[in-house]
Amino acid sequence: MYGYIDSFIVYLQTEKNASQHTIKNYSNDLFDGLAYFARELGKQDFALHPVEANAALFRSYLAFLRQRKKSGATISRRMSAWRSFYRFLCREGVVEVNPLLRVGIPKRDRKLPRFLTLQEMEAVIKHPDRKKILGARDRAVLETLYGAGIRVSELVGLDITDVDLNRALIKVTAKGNRERILPLGDYAVEALRFYMHRIRPQLMEKKPGRIDALFLNNRGGRLTDRGVRWLVKRYTKMLGLNAQTCPHTFRHSYATHMLDNGADLRAVQELLGHARLSTTQIYTHLSKERVKRVYDKSHPRA
Repeated sequence: MYGYIDSFIVYLQTEKNASQHTIKNYSNDLFDGLAYFARELGKQDFALHPVEANAALFRSYLAFLRQRKKSGATISRRMSAWRSFYRFLCREGVVEVNPLLRVGIPKRDRKLPRFLTLQEMEAVIKHPDRKKILGARDRAVLETLYGAGIRVSELVGLDITDVDLNRALIKVTAKGNRERILPLGDYAVEALRFYMHRIRPQLMEKKPGRIDALFLNNRGGRLTDRGVRWLVKRYTKMLGLNAQTCPHTFRHSYATHMLDNGADLRAVQELLGHARLSTTQIYTHLSKERVKRVYDKSHPRA
């Protein structure tokens, strides 16, 4: 089955413009199931043919995942990966019927995203020491994460040409190579201007040659998502905030604070780059203060 999986991955890359993160998840999910099928059928995994995996085998795999105490989100993602894979095989004429059509896939658990309060967010952003080179860089990173509400992959993918400080705009490349133009607030613009004019040239001196990346590490190379996760963890730990705070928490906080202050849901959807409004709607359930304000403003006897 290896060859068919390889063809599917190429299809995801070329026709679907899937991100490396998505491709990695698909690969991991498919090979996890393949290992199980090989054990159940008593064959080597490379010798399996897609027609050998029927609906009964997938139901058995589903039960196996539940026995391993996998979360609903993990189970749903793995079964969805296999369903997409067999949809591809049907299109290519390798199999006639998608066996996953006869298997009930559990719905993904919808956990409410964690977010920081406005006071916590301000404390984190202001914590880096701007008198230090990396402190000034970190301040610009945090201001951009929160000021634009972008994903960490979008942040580290920014090049110097993607930033227009005069117009307070940045261009980000999202999932599937989709581009969108986002506004920046005054605080983010000021932090970026200081970083780009005073700090970035000093970091560039540490590595010879041209570098287009906006955010650089202490060796002069492009800052990685791992580096951003590390610095977020460092500052939140110093402040005693939730240990599970990560770069995506800034995105959750951005959306929550926008809606708290009356932003239109459709506008927030566009800013976040969500394909479906339902993905954005989860943020409407987050703030008790917002619910209370709406009640006090709207109910005739509040």
